[in-house]
Amino acid sequence: MMNKNRKNTDKHELTTPDNHRLFDRVVTILEQARTNVERTVNSEMVLAYWLIGREIVQAIQGGDERAEYGKQIIKELSVKLNDRYIKGFSTSNLWYFRQFYIVYSNREPKIRHKAKACGKSGSGEKLHKACGVLEDMSLAVEKSDSIQGFSPALSWSHYRALTKVENKNERLFYEIEAEKEGWSVPVLEHQIHSFLFARLLKSRDKNGVLELATEGQTVKNPADTMKDPYILDFLGLPDSNQLHESELESAIIENLQSFLLELGKGFAFVARQKRLQYEDEFFYVDLVFYNCILKSYLLVDLKIGKLTHQDVGQMDSYVRMFDDIFIAKDDNPTIGLILCSEKNEAIARYSMLNNSRQLFASKYMLYLPTEEELERELKRERRLIEEKQSIDDSNNQTDDGNNQTDDGNNQTDDGNNQTDKDLSL
Repeated sequence: MMNKNRKNTDKHELTTPDNHRLFDRVVTILEQARTNVERTVNSEMVLAYWLIGREIVQAIQGGDERAEYGKQIIKELSVKLNDRYIKGFSTSNLWYFRQFYIVYSNREPKIRHKAKACGKSGSGEKLHKACGVLEDMSLAVEKSDSIQGFSPALSWSHYRALTKVENKNERLFYEIEAEKEGWSVPVLEHQIHSFLFARLLKSRDKNGVLELATEGQTVKNPADTMKDPYILDFLGLPDSNQLHESELESAIIENLQSFLLELGKGFAFVARQKRLQYEDEFFYVDLVFYNCILKSYLLVDLKIGKLTHQDVGQMDSYVRMFDDIFIAKDDNPTIGLILCSEKNEAIARYSMLNNSRQLFASKYMLYLPTEEELERELKRERRLIEEKQSIDDSNNQTDDGNNQTDDGNNQTDDGNNQTDKDLSL
């Protein structure tokens, strides 16, 4: 009987809350150790693949200049490595290693210390407003040579995705954000394919754009579907003043699937050059789409050049006519989007665009900016921020002055009240 009770006591001791907490702590230690080992392995493989790529580049450059010579070297190396290591060294992978070295040939083959996570607080919240997306972009554009080594937080698959980004400043920005935000490879690839860098560059709300890109898009109202800018480099058109709106429209129709992806969630193509009739006059809308989530039509007017008041007034007329003629009872009000090559911020601010929930104007980009254009854009962005800060400081000083005046008036009133009391005595 004593032995039986002893066994029950032992069993009870193993299931106490303290022992549960001990188990959880031990599991945490082991999982962290496993994660550290995986990161170390990943980092070492990144360095190994960079070094292999360097050996391949040097071997090919030091021999015959014919392309077939390089292919033969890669093929023979692949066969020998796979004989020894079983798998992982296909000719495709060896070409990737070569490309990896070419893209990052200015880096030192070392793993750099991970920067302090300014992108997260102790509770894991994003602190982009404190750290500054603009600073990350400035680092990628203006101080790109200061980044040395490779990130301990990024795997070979991350770097393989990054090597596909041709612009070095854009590529470095994605590397910085992937490390800071802890992006998985699919998330990194999505941000690259959706041209996050270019959108941030042109957006006035950089933190908002990055938050939306990271956390995903929830379509609740027309504003949620709008982008600024729209990236139309898949059209293959030159950014020329001689480009006609009809050419832009035709290129969009020829690349309709890509344009629908660029528009965002829930859009379907309806019509091109949709005719609207008012009495004996005819008007033509360039492109018409329908958003299945919002249950709203989207009218798109394409403009070569700068946004004007006439453009805004014309789109407002189109939207009103379309609502009167075409929408069904269960449709929501029509949305109007003016796509222009140059957005006039003054008109956007002081026209009906500023308060309308249905009318929007966005810039489109036919190519990604050069390094010089990136630097100019960042300098302009800093200047706008400084000007806004100066205006805010001036307003705060005015408010402080008004408050001091109010305090002085209050003191005068108190003094008058006290005098009244003395006279009454």
